[in-house]
Amino acid sequence: MGLTRIEKIVFILILLSVVLLSVISKDKPIVLIAALCSITYTILAGKGKILCFFSGITGSFLYSYLSFVNSLFGSFILYAFYYIPIQIIGIFNWRKHLNKKTDSIIKTKLTKKQRLFYFSLAFILSVIVSFILQKTGDITPYKDGFVGVFSVLGQYLTLKRCIEQWYVWFFVNLLSVFIWLKVFLLTGSGLTVVFMWLVYFLLSIYFLYSWKKELN
Repeated sequence: MGLTRIEKIVFILILLSVVLLSVISKDKPIVLIAALCSITYTILAGKGKILCFFSGITGSFLYSYLSFVNSLFGSFILYAFYYIPIQIIGIFNWRKHLNKKTDSIIKTKLTKKQRLFYFSLAFILSVIVSFILQKTGDITPYKDGFVGVFSVLGQYLTLKRCIEQWYVWFFVNLLSVFIWLKVFLLTGSGLTVVFMWLVYFLLSIYFLYSWKKELN
């Protein structure tokens, strides 16, 4: 998978921690499987490996179900109708931009004008979506709105192999920790998902540093 020895050890410890937490908190098996698939996706995506999309598709399918049953309708629409299709596209797109020596994707970055355009547009759309979600009974309409829109941007930047995706995921993952913490406090379930998003948050910091180092 292109992981260093230390990365392999950390990867295994993270997965074991997720399993242990799931058992202790008595989460449903679907929550555990979704968490394992999604964490695997994030690590492989960070290493630029096409295999990430296969874990991502499975995790997105399960996560869309979890979002629906917990009344996170923005997240449900995001995963069911955007994440799953775009990750299928990602498999074919990344195959065209592989570094044959490392078997990893060739990384890119946006121009200053592109950054300003994408991030400004995402902010405006997030506000609009948040107001819409407020009418649907979403339990965290504003956080869910921003997470939904910026996740669309993040996945698009992932598809385009841009380092800026990690700034987006940093923001999305932090908000998602608070969203699922609220779900846990209301329902008593989903602690594994809270931990999963916390892991994503830490991984986004690590891979931002890693991609910066490689691009420089």
